[in-house]
Amino acid sequence: MGSPSQHVLSGRHADPWWPRVPPRDASRTGWSRPATGWSVPSAGATRAYNFGDRGVLSGVLSGWRRVLVLQGRRDESELLGRLIEAIRAGQGRSLVLTGEPGVGKTALLDRLAARATDCQVVRMTAIQSEMELAFAGLHQLCSPMLGHLDALAEPQRKALSTIFGLRFGDPPDRFLVGLATLNLLADVARDQPLVCVIDDAHWLDHASLQALTFAARRMVAEPIAVVFAVRKGQLTGDFDGIATLQIDGLGDHDARVLLKSVLPGPVDERVVDRIVAEAGGIPLALLELPSGLTSAQLASGFGPQGGGTAPATIEDSYARSFAELPADARRLLVLAAAEPIGDPVLLWRAASTLGIDVMVARSAEASGLVQFGTRIQFRHPLVRSAIYRSAPAEDLRVVHAALAAATDPAVDPDRRAWHRSQAVSGPDEKVAIELERSAERAQARGGLAAAAAFLDRAVELSADADQRTERAIAAARAHHQAGEPDQAMRLLSAAETGPLDDAEGAQLDLLRAQIAFTLHRDGEAPRLLLRAAQRLTATDVRLARETYLDAILAAMFAGDFAGRGCLRDAAEAAKGAPAPDVPGLPNDVLLDALAVRFTDGYVPAVPLLRQALAAYGDTELTPESLRWFWLARITAGHLWDEQTIDNGRHLELARALGAVETLPLALSVRIGGLVLSGELGDAADLVDELQTVLAATGLPAAPYGDLLLAAWQGDEQRARELIKHAEAEARYRGEGFLLIIAGMASAVLNNGLGQYAEAYEAASRAAEQPPLMAVEPWAVLAELVEAATRIDEDKAAEAALARLAETTQATRSAWGLGVEARCRALVSKDDAADELYRVAIERLAATRIRGELARAHLLYGEWLRRQGRRGDARDQLRTAHELFVAMGMRAFASRASAELRATGELVRTAYPEPPSVLTRQETQIARLVAEGLSNADIAARLFLSPRTVEWHLSKVFAKLQLTSRRQLRTVQLPTPD
Repeated sequence: MGSPSQHVLSGRHADPWWPRVPPRDASRTGWSRPATGWSVPSAGATRAYNFGDRGVLSGVLSGWRRVLVLQGRRDESELLGRLIEAIRAGQGRSLVLTGEPGVGKTALLDRLAARATDCQVVRMTAIQSEMELAFAGLHQLCSPMLGHLDALAEPQRKALSTIFGLRFGDPPDRFLVGLATLNLLADVARDQPLVCVIDDAHWLDHASLQALTFAARRMVAEPIAVVFAVRKGQLTGDFDGIATLQIDGLGDHDARVLLKSVLPGPVDERVVDRIVAEAGGIPLALLELPSGLTSAQLASGFGPQGGGTAPATIEDSYARSFAELPADARRLLVLAAAEPIGDPVLLWRAASTLGIDVMVARSAEASGLVQFGTRIQFRHPLVRSAIYRSAPAEDLRVVHAALAAATDPAVDPDRRAWHRSQAVSGPDEKVAIELERSAERAQARGGLAAAAAFLDRAVELSADADQRTERAIAAARAHHQAGEPDQAMRLLSAAETGPLDDAEGAQLDLLRAQIAFTLHRDGEAPRLLLRAAQRLTATDVRLARETYLDAILAAMFAGDFAGRGCLRDAAEAAKGAPAPDVPGLPNDVLLDALAVRFTDGYVPAVPLLRQALAAYGDTELTPESLRWFWLARITAGHLWDEQTIDNGRHLELARALGAVETLPLALSVRIGGLVLSGELGDAADLVDELQTVLAATGLPAAPYGDLLLAAWQGDEQRARELIKHAEAEARYRGEGFLLIIAGMASAVLNNGLGQYAEAYEAASRAAEQPPLMAVEPWAVLAELVEAATRIDEDKAAEAALARLAETTQATRSAWGLGVEARCRALVSKDDAADELYRVAIERLAATRIRGELARAHLLYGEWLRRQGRRGDARDQLRTAHELFVAMGMRAFASRASAELRATGELVRTAYPEPPSVLTRQETQIARLVAEGLSNADIAARLFLSPRTVEWHLSKVFAKLQLTSRRQLRTVQLPTPD
């Protein structure tokens, strides 16, 4: 193995706690145990680990006495020591230990716990059979901390209370659960550092794993360490961003030292060679492989036969030991292996129903495989899996039935239902119904993966074909919501084999279409959604209308990728949809408006689109309704409605409702509104926040807002990189809408840079796309007119102006009419341009669309200079230049500066320089403090703990030499590095 720093996934090798050491000899690694073997003393004996000259760790283990020498592992031990030192200094740390079963991960976790003598240590071991129970692992870890719930902000307190079953409520957003977990741990660690140790983390239920890894990635200034142990090959993407240390096997020398420490007497070196080779450096294998050999076998040279991987060989060894036990002892061990929480009361209650006497525990303990005490503990996780896998199927059904009978249905109905489901061999409707109820409870807690698992098993146990089909569709829906499209498609295929009524067929079509839209926004999804909507009209009018709206939305995203007639087909079908049961609801009004827009045209749709905007503004919205609310925001641009496009209500609602998964889209819409109003600094802050959200959540998002910002800022290098990436992504995903955004951004950028041929080409391509959402009417066509007039493409400019005027005349807003007047001035060949520019400036000055106003001044100034009116030109160009500089539109500012110099005026562009440089996160926090937000509010927005915000803020104060939050409101904040 190389230096541990070579195993960092998150780039945290730059942290001072992470070792910077050269690669070392693998023979220096490992742990060993003297030849005392395993003994079974009385309950309550200790487990002692001898760390050589670094001390002895003793801990209570109810049962056997084990003496281990942790030999070597010096680098790993030093790293864990630095981890503890870091949290003592108030710095958060997270780490994943990964390696083969038996390689010593648990021993290192024991070492970590022993070093944390002045810390709170919370430890858990995940169990495979608990993987189907939502938040089971998180509850196991956090149940001692529930007294700290009251310290959390209300949305976070509500989220944890809901998933732990302490209150009823809607399923919480999964990222809100992660943030709540972070802040719960932070509050627990307020007075004393906290170490959270999660062994066998690959067996955590998915909901718990997401919450804990989310929290672990956000550890910055909290005195908390979160350390996971994960089996090699099972390090999923959930652990991305967390430092990872690969624990390798022993080198040949240490393997031999360890092996000989447990051999009882003389041994043939050829036997040693064979065992060392088969063990593959796995310490547990070196300790366990000789256990089945006699002294004669070891000394004679006729050693162990066979081969295979070390973990499999170890499991075989455990299985052989298990098979040698009396029947009652075997049954008791199978019962213990099937009982996931190690509860002795539950175990003995179940054992009594099977007629197993408590004295049987003695012979079971004598095997060295298990220990019965205040908790039931197996010698190693491989013991549990070996026993469970080697047990006959009938024995497994018997013990699960006993555990189900012993589980209180009022206290733990879900675990009881799961045991019952494993106790039956064929269809059982009663158990299937119980599993359905467990799925409902899991969904209510936000455990979508668990709900899917319950429903999967319910499908298998369904005796009635109709019930099986219904449950298969429900299971597919749960898998889709849990982000498991392959599993969802498997269940849909199973549902198709059964009888389907019209409603079920429509539901199946809908799910298939939703999965397609999630994976790729090409031509398949709109048509699948349309077919589903048409089938739903006969059975569920409300869902049918929502599906028509989804079909139009999918066609709008796809554009030409769905085929030229797809959007119109969806709109035509939507016009024929049944009337809603309750008229006037926002989604219904929006559907009717868009159906008219893409069939009858823009002008007839304007009144309906305005009604839709008004309906969303007047209605109290839920997280579900936010699904289309962003479309209403974009529709505001379609109507040249500056009041609506820029009010930020969508973003405020997403934050207030804890709808984290809608945040990227809400932020992108808000960024676009701020760019249009010339508030590029505020837009840049939200771009930073968007990147924070995406980094914290891993959610995918197209760079709509970032594209617009970079183009209007004139940041050529970044804008071109974003445009190139967006075009590639659009073609990959089949998303024509993104192609329009990328084309519009390219046109703005090139017009700002004075590269008019490139701007014309980009705007022309975008304008050829079908009219989607808000982009085509106001952005692309206006850019096309300006670029075309500069390269003498007069006919193209006039055609684009005619299309643009259709929208501006229909809406009659100051913004739209101002842009139209500016474009008319560009195509004018006589003195009419003078009056048109004046009209454009007057109308745009009455709006908050400052970027377009500054461009009107620039174009007027350029025209005046070419008319020889240099004094008048200077006035317009100076105004344009000042506006561009103030907004941070550097490319357009340079264009205005060049024109001013051509009039004979010397221009010095002075962008304010900051007094010092803050990091991106420090700048974010400083700006939010300047807006008046509290540390708790900032923490929730940036997915941090309040203590981390306070830590960053102290660095801001030191760098800017400030002493109060109020001073931040008057300071020119630095540009992030």
